[in-house]
Amino acid sequence: MKFATLSFFALAVIGLSASAEAAETTSMPSSEKGSLDAFTMMPLIRSVSVSDDGKKLAILRATSKEGDYIIEIRNPHNLSEKPIVLGADKMMVSGVVWLNNNKLGVMFRQILKDGASKFWTNKFAIISADGKGSWLIPFKDEPRAGFSLIDRLPDNDNEILVETDLNRNYIPDVVRFNINTGRSVTVMRGSTKISGGFISDHDGDIRAAQGWNFADNAIDLFAREKNSEEWKLIKQISPKSRESYSFAGFSVENPDEIYVNANLGNDKTGIYLYNIKTGTYSERLFGLENVDVDDVIFDRNGKTLGFSYTNKHPERYFVDDKEQALYDALAPLFKDKFVSIISRSNDDNVLVVKTTSAKDSGSFYVITDKKSLEKIGERLPFLQEDVLSSVKYISYTARDGRKINAYVTLPKGKAPFPAVVLPHGGPWVRDTILFDEWAQLLASNGYVVIQPNYRGSTGYGIEHWTAGDMNWGLKMQDDLDDAALFLVEKGLATKNKLAMFGWSYGGYAAFAASMRDNNIYQCTVAGAGVSDLSRINATLNDSRYLSRLQRPTIKGVSPLEQVEKVNIPILVIHGDIDSRVPVEHSRAFVKKLEEYKKDYKYVELKDADHFSDTLFYNHKTILYTELLNWLDNKCGLK
Repeated sequence: MKFATLSFFALAVIGLSASAEAAETTSMPSSEKGSLDAFTMMPLIRSVSVSDDGKKLAILRATSKEGDYIIEIRNPHNLSEKPIVLGADKMMVSGVVWLNNNKLGVMFRQILKDGASKFWTNKFAIISADGKGSWLIPFKDEPRAGFSLIDRLPDNDNEILVETDLNRNYIPDVVRFNINTGRSVTVMRGSTKISGGFISDHDGDIRAAQGWNFADNAIDLFAREKNSEEWKLIKQISPKSRESYSFAGFSVENPDEIYVNANLGNDKTGIYLYNIKTGTYSERLFGLENVDVDDVIFDRNGKTLGFSYTNKHPERYFVDDKEQALYDALAPLFKDKFVSIISRSNDDNVLVVKTTSAKDSGSFYVITDKKSLEKIGERLPFLQEDVLSSVKYISYTARDGRKINAYVTLPKGKAPFPAVVLPHGGPWVRDTILFDEWAQLLASNGYVVIQPNYRGSTGYGIEHWTAGDMNWGLKMQDDLDDAALFLVEKGLATKNKLAMFGWSYGGYAAFAASMRDNNIYQCTVAGAGVSDLSRINATLNDSRYLSRLQRPTIKGVSPLEQVEKVNIPILVIHGDIDSRVPVEHSRAFVKKLEEYKKDYKYVELKDADHFSDTLFYNHKTILYTELLNWLDNKCGLK
C-alpha cells in the first residue's frame, strides 16, 4: 500500500452496513441493557481473524449467555451471506488460529478428572474451514504431552512447528507436525541444557532457546548463528539479579542479529539488537524514561514496523511510514478509541480491526478493499456507553513519598461516592485499563473505583518493581490505603464508606486489609486470595525460574497467622479447583474466622479455576450478586 492510497482510504470508508448488523444479531443471547446479565454473560464474540488470502473470516461467537461457542466462517466481502458453522459439543472453544487458507487450529478447554481431583486443561484440535472431515487432535494418544504452537510456517501449507514432550521426560522437543495427516517429525530434542523457550527465525529454523541451569540456579538464554549447530550462551539471568532480558525476535535484514528487550544497566527496559557472531549490542534502539518497553512490532515477513509500550494505555511507535499512515487513517474513524489491527490478509485488502475504550468492551470491524467498513459485532453488546463510566489515569503520593500511578473509574452522579480499592493480582504485573469489567460493574452501581499500580508492580522499571520485595501487607498495603485516602482528600469518596475487593494477590491484599490497625475500611472482599505465605511458595508459578526468583521476595504479613486481628466484615470467595492459589487458602482462613467468631461469609464457586477465562456465566452471576449485596447491605456503603 502506498501513502496516497491510505490518505484516500480515510475519506472513502463507509458507515456500518445493514448486512453486518444482521450478521451480528443472528445468534445473540437476549438481555436488558445495563442489567447484571449484561455483565455476567459470556462475550458474544471472543475473536475474529481472516485467512491469509482474505477470502474467509473465522468468528468465535457465543450462542447463549453461558457461551456455548461456535465458529462461523464468513465471507468478509458479504457478511450477510450464510456462514459455515463449526460446532464443538464437548469442548469449550477459547480461540482460533488460521494454519493455512483452509485449516483452522482450535484451542479449547475441558475439565478432566484425576481420581478425586478435577482440573481444567487446554487442548488443541485442527479442522477444515469448510466443515468437512473430522477433528484432528494432535498426539491424541499422548494426553499429557502438551502442545504449543511455535511457528505456522507460512511457506509450508501442510506443516506447523510445535513444542511438545512426546517421550515423557518432562523436557519439551520441537516437532514438525503435518496438519493433514497427523504425522510428525522431530526437529530438535530438548535436553537438560536447552529445555524450552524455542524461537524460530523467518525461515522456520529454531535459532533461540533457554534452559534452567541447576548449578547456578539461573536461566541460560542461547542462540545460534544461521546454518550453525553450535549454541552460544547469550545471557544468564539469575534470581539474585532482577534485570529483565528477553528475546523479541530475529532481524530479517541480518539473520545473525536478534532483538532483545533488556535493562542493560538502565532502570527501564529498552530494545537492542544483539549480533550473535560478534557478541555485541547495538545502541539503544528504543526506550522511554517513565515505563518499560513492551515489545517489537513485526509484519508477517519479519520486517520491523515499530515498538510497543504502555503508559495510560498501550501505545505504538512506528518506524515504518506505511504502517504509521495506515493507523493515522484509522484513527479519525474511531475517535477516542484504542484501535488495533488484529488480523490482516497478506495483501492488506482485508483488515480486522478491534476498538476498545473505557466505555467499549471491544468492538470488531472488517475493512475490505481499503474502502468499505462493516461492523461485525461487540464483545458485550448490552454494555453500551450510557451505562458505563469514564476512567482517569492519575498519580498520587504514598506516605513515604513514592509516586503511584492509578486508574480511577468515576460513577455517574455527584461526588463524594462510596469507594472500592481494587488492587490487581500478580503482583508482578500492572493494570492497563482499556475496559475493566469489574470496575465498570462497581461504577454502574454507584462506586468510585481506584486501581493502583502499587510498588511491586512491573512496567515502571526495576526500582518500582523491587520496592515491593518483602513488603507484602506492609508498604505494599500502605500504597493501597493511601489510594483510598487520596479519593477522600480529593472529595471523590466518603471517609466512612470505603471497601477493598481483590482477586489473587488482590485477594491477599483484601485479607491483609481486614486486620489492619486503625482500619479505614468498612469491609473487604477477598477473591481467590493467598492467606498463607508459606503455602503459596509451593504452588507459586509454573516457571521454575519465576518460582526461584519470586520466592525470596514474598515476606511480610501472613494473614492466616493473624486472623484474630480481623476487625471488619469480610466476604471470602474462591473457586474449588483453583490451580494457582489452591482453595485451601480460603478454607483455612474461614475455619479460623469461625473459631474466632468473626463476621464473615464464604462462597465457593464450583468448577472455577483461578483465571478469569474459567469464570463462566454462572460463576460471575454468583460472584457479582454476592459482591454487590455485600458492599451495599452488609457493609452499609449505600
